[in-house]
Amino acid sequence: MNKVLLMGQANVGKSVLFNHLAGAAATVSNYPGTTVDFDKGHMMIEGERVEVVDVPGAFSLDPKDRAEEVAVRMLEEEKGATVVCVIDSSKVERGLYLALELIEKGYPVMIDLNMADVAKDVNIKVDTKRLEDILGVPVVTTVATRGEGLKELVSRMKEAKPVETGKIIEKVEAS
Repeated sequence: MNKVLLMGQANVGKSVLFNHLAGAAATVSNYPGTTVDFDKGHMMIEGERVEVVDVPGAFSLDPKDRAEEVAVRMLEEEKGATVVCVIDSSKVERGLYLALELIEKGYPVMIDLNMADVAKDVNIKVDTKRLEDILGVPVVTTVATRGEGLKELVSRMKEAKPVETGKIIEKVEAS
């Protein structure tokens, strides 16, 4: 793994997560030909230097605005990158659409259910093990603002692999 793309909707904590992972090694750039900013930096995983990119917010892979266009282009240009789909734990159903699109396109994906503290405050509980079993991708829970769950997130990034979408449908139908 040489690159990690942090993808998800706006305001799900991607940038906070990015700042924890890349720390002071972050730089802000404009995507070529646009005024859309993104951050990139590096982190170490098992002694390997890995580039981390805080991709502009996107609701789907069918772009509706300039930021989403850039997000989709970045994804297409980085076919081999691991994609961490960051989802607001209190609004999981909103983020799953993008996660399913990423899985369907064959990207190595993992899901970060961030903002677990917010979900807890409104009494929302997500069965991460069941979600992981159904989707076939690693699912972790974090509270990026407090640095909670980041060790598990990083340690499980190498588990992200493309998934056969037919198997997801079979598991959902069997549920």
